Amino acid sequence: MSSEVQKEIEIELAKSRAGQLYFLSDFRGMGSDAAIRQSLSRICKTGGIKRIAHGVYLLPKVDPVLGELMPSLESIAEAIAKKEHIRIKPVGAYALHKLGLTTQIPMKLVYITDGQARVIKIGKSTIKFKPTTPKKLVMEGKLSSLIIQALEELGTENLEPKTVKKIKELLYKEDRKKLMNDIKLAPANISDFLFSLLKEK
Repeated sequence: MSSEVQKEIEIELAKSRAGQLYFLSDFRGMGSDAAIRQSLSRICKTGGIKRIAHGVYLLPKVDPVLGELMPSLESIAEAIAKKEHIRIKPVGAYALHKLGLTTQIPMKLVYITDGQARVIKIGKSTIKFKPTTPKKLVMEGKLSSLIIQALEELGTENLEPKTVKKIKELLYKEDRKKLMNDIKLAPANISDFLFSLLKEK
């Protein structure tokens, strides 16, 4: 039975493009959970697929010059969110990095979510999902929601002038309607700070 499950999985993998991510749940219906895990373990040993995290697999993609290519942590997080039908938004140091407020690339990506709390370890890096209130996830603007999450990390006091300047520039790049919606949903101190920036000439 296990060999039949493995054959069915291999047929499925043969249809896919290199670099595609797979989850354990993608193979449900092909056999028992134990048989699927056992089959994937054997396929991993032959190099047909690579386990990159618990329940997350990658169909290897090899560049003739760079060698084996790994998907970005961000693309893995987005694939997990899509698979589980949950919403995620970057917070903390990762939000700062995405806004260009820091050049340091975080080894841990932290997202708020309406899904379950979990930590996915990928090599030396991690992706963390933190459950949050619906209010934080209904923010509409891509930039404004990131700015608000970044300011929750930085605070609004003692910001360097260049950081304040960058934040102000980003505010004006956001859709006005979405910006106003999101600022009103932000914590009071951040809302006041952002409104004060918008009133400056």
